Amino acid sequence: MVARADLPPALRLEGPFTIGRGDIAPLNVLFSETFTERYRRDGLVGVRVPPLNPAIWQYAVADAGEGAMLWRDARGAIAAFNIAHRSGVEGWMGPLAVRDDCQGAGQGKNIVNTGLELLKRSGCTVIGLETMPRTMDNIGFYSGLGFVPARLTITLTLEAATSSHAPRLLSSMRSTARDSAIRECAALVHETLPGFDYTREIELTHELSLGDTLLMYEGDTLAGFALCHSAPLVEGRTREELRVLKAVVRDERTFDDIFVQLADLARRTATARVAIRLQGDYASLYRRLVGLGARVRWTDLRMVLAGYEERPPKFGIALSNWEI
Repeated sequence: MVARADLPPALRLEGPFTIGRGDIAPLNVLFSETFTERYRRDGLVGVRVPPLNPAIWQYAVADAGEGAMLWRDARGAIAAFNIAHRSGVEGWMGPLAVRDDCQGAGQGKNIVNTGLELLKRSGCTVIGLETMPRTMDNIGFYSGLGFVPARLTITLTLEAATSSHAPRLLSSMRSTARDSAIRECAALVHETLPGFDYTREIELTHELSLGDTLLMYEGDTLAGFALCHSAPLVEGRTREELRVLKAVVRDERTFDDIFVQLADLARRTATARVAIRLQGDYASLYRRLVGLGARVRWTDLRMVLAGYEERPPKFGIALSNWEI
């Protein structure tokens, strides 16, 4: 438990506690209010961040496990949270927030450091997060905790379209073949980035019916895959985007076919477009996607903890979304 005695009672927080299913509704309210206020302070007065789809929170909490943490105030209300994710040796935090009336007393530093210590104890060799590039306060805050700016993550979208070939999907396989395909994905990730593992994310996506994993084979060899969610991100909304969370390919050229297949999958799932978050050091792939008609929609600043920086894949392309 952490409850600083030197703070007035209104600012003393207890925790961390593991987030449970019953916490998702109040957590969603805190998320919406806190991030809306963050936009307001950045000058975007008319922007309101809506609550997320509860199924997406369920996925994030299940994915993080013990890394899904919250803190409570003296009344027992949720005052802060941090969701720290681990995919093998890859660790990242998000979303995380401290209620406005509890800020300015070191609580933000505490919840970030708690997440960092958990990820370090878990053996993560890569630790990072993403924030808005225009938010100097956030960048300065994280920099004071040992993070350094790394690169932009650029969100690109492509409108749903019909392909001449139906996508090969994990959900269409029988149980034995599906388990085999998941192991093939794990092996490809380990070959590309030793120690990384996206198995849990793939399995949870299938179990919670949030989306699918698109598989691309060359003969009998897995050439690449893309894990994506078609479930609405925002509570009460229709399916607007097929969001790619992870994508790994042996050869960059394979990504042309995967992107076309993703556009077809979007159409088949009644989703308007594909959204892919592309890390900025893949300049050649960026040009290829723009050439296919992709449009730039958003940017985020990727920050990494000093000494826990990302490393390039041994071959091909490896994209990892650090947001839910």
